[in-house]
Amino acid sequence: MAKLSIRDLELTGKRVFVRVDFNVPLTESGEITDDTRIRQTLPTLAYALERGARLILASHLGRPKGKPNPQMGLAPVAVRLGKLLNRPVIFVSDCIGLAAEGPALGLRNAEVLLLENLRFHPEEEANDPEFAQQLARLADCYVNDAFGSAHRAHASTVGMTLFFPQAAAGLLMEKELNYLTKATSNPERPYVALLGGAKVSDKIEVIMNLLPVVDALLIGGAMAYTFLRAMGQPVGRSLVEEDKVELAKKVLGEVEQRKYRFQLPVDHLIAQKLEASAPTRVVDGTATPIPSDYMGVDIGPRTAELFAAEIARARTVVWNGPMGVFEVEPFARGTLAMAHAMASLQGTTIVGGGDSIAALARAGVEEKITHVCTGGGASLDFLAGKKLPGIDVLTNR
Repeated sequence: MAKLSIRDLELTGKRVFVRVDFNVPLTESGEITDDTRIRQTLPTLAYALERGARLILASHLGRPKGKPNPQMGLAPVAVRLGKLLNRPVIFVSDCIGLAAEGPALGLRNAEVLLLENLRFHPEEEANDPEFAQQLARLADCYVNDAFGSAHRAHASTVGMTLFFPQAAAGLLMEKELNYLTKATSNPERPYVALLGGAKVSDKIEVIMNLLPVVDALLIGGAMAYTFLRAMGQPVGRSLVEEDKVELAKKVLGEVEQRKYRFQLPVDHLIAQKLEASAPTRVVDGTATPIPSDYMGVDIGPRTAELFAAEIARARTVVWNGPMGVFEVEPFARGTLAMAHAMASLQGTTIVGGGDSIAALARAGVEEKITHVCTGGGASLDFLAGKKLPGIDVLTNR
């Protein structure tokens, strides 16, 4: 990895500020419904604790809009983390000031302190220098293990690094960077990218960045219909970004000119309503156009077979985005078929995006994927070739 790692730091007896991503779903009564994000950073925390570090953990949770919100407090996270680490986790009611400084300075080796939600202060998202300095005052070392927030230039991801001689990546961040760097610059071939989701606008930069790199780019989901409209195909009431049709034409022109392998759906599952009870049928993409009163809700079985065959031939596959209206049960078959195809591959499989990850869980194959990205937005920005502020500021080796 090009960036400094927590493995490169002297940790014993040091107060180590670790920016984690504990943005977990909470019920109104404060119960954590999915602790995956907490578990994913345990290797970093265990590594530091084994070496006698004094851990100061900081995270955001939800979007409290710069004000304290009891429903977005991190106290339940402290309780769950304590159980997972099998040791007490000290929780404080603020992330700066006396409430945080006293307990932080009083930490002993292998003790853990969790600060209250960073976003209870508007200065966090504003990357305010004074707020960043107050956070930095708590610790001797800085580690960022929150890949999911690395595309945000906030005080805890960017600003406070200015107050430390070194800024290192945690083990989770290191893992994310290793896999995504491999996928964008040195993939084992054949290399296939599978992109879905609703909007071309969300993925256009990823498409343009990956086209020259991949051996095949497979497009599903609603965004496929913007491309099909650009090709002059009738798409009925399927979701189309009308203002992106010209952009889609340019992409298709680039594909044609440079002979990129760019595969759109060849058949579609269609329905008149986005309801589980709505009657459906499959239409061929060219022989039988989608009727004007129907919409595409999933890739058809022939497309699923075609995409699965491409994946089966690959040595590296990156997947982001569902193939249809995944949340409606009858329209989820294409997405679930892709999850099983990914799980069957012996090569490197990298999956990002909430719906794609949910599909893996629903198909029961999450454990068979090489790497599941912890940040949807951050992974998309990385795949698009953008610089991520929270990674850019980490110290180079």
